[in-house]
Amino acid sequence: MNTEQFKEEMQKRTYIVANSQMHLHMHEMAQRARKITVEMNREYRTPEEIRKLFSILIGQEVDEGFGLFPPFNADYGQNIKIGKNVFINSGCCFQDQGGIEIGDNTLIGQQVVMATVNHDVIPRMRANMYTAPIKIGNCVWIGAHATILPGVTIGDNSIIGAGAVVTKDVPNNAVVAGVPARIIKNLEV
Repeated sequence: MNTEQFKEEMQKRTYIVANSQMHLHMHEMAQRARKITVEMNREYRTPEEIRKLFSILIGQEVDEGFGLFPPFNADYGQNIKIGKNVFINSGCCFQDQGGIEIGDNTLIGQQVVMATVNHDVIPRMRANMYTAPIKIGNCVWIGAHATILPGVTIGDNSIIGAGAVVTKDVPNNAVVAGVPARIIKNLEV
C-alpha cells in the first residue's frame, strides 16, 4: 500500500483491521513522521527551516506565512493539508491518519490535540480502528489544550475555548467552550 492509496481509503472512512496492510502502512508512516519531527524538535530551527521540514512532513509546500513553534508531533504527516498564514503553537499533536484540513489564517494554541482515529469499542476488536477527518475553516482560533475529535468540522471565524473537547461540528462564527464543547456565544462579523 502506498500513501495515495491509503489516503483514498481514509476518504472512504475505511475500517482498519489490526495487522492488515493498511495498519502496517500506518506504522511505517509513523516511523517516517517521527524521524522528521525529531529533526524539527531536537534543536533550535529558523522559521525557514521549520517551514521546509514541515513541508517535507506533509508532502506539500507551506507558504511563507506559515509558522510553527516546536515541539510538534504527527502520527502520519502526509494527511495534513494547510492553508495560508496558519500558525501552530508549541506542543501540538496531530493524529492525522484520517485527514486534517486547516483553512487560511487559522491560529492553533499550545498543546492542541487533533485526533482522527478511534478504536473499536468491542474489547476483542479493540485494536481495529475507525477514522474520520477533521476540517477546520478559515480564520479559526483554537485555544490552548483543546482537543478536536474525529469527524469534527469547525466553521469559519469560530473560536474554540482553551481546554475544550470538541465532539460535534461547530458552525461558522461560533465561540465554543467546555467539556464537551458547547456554543457559548455567536460572533457578529
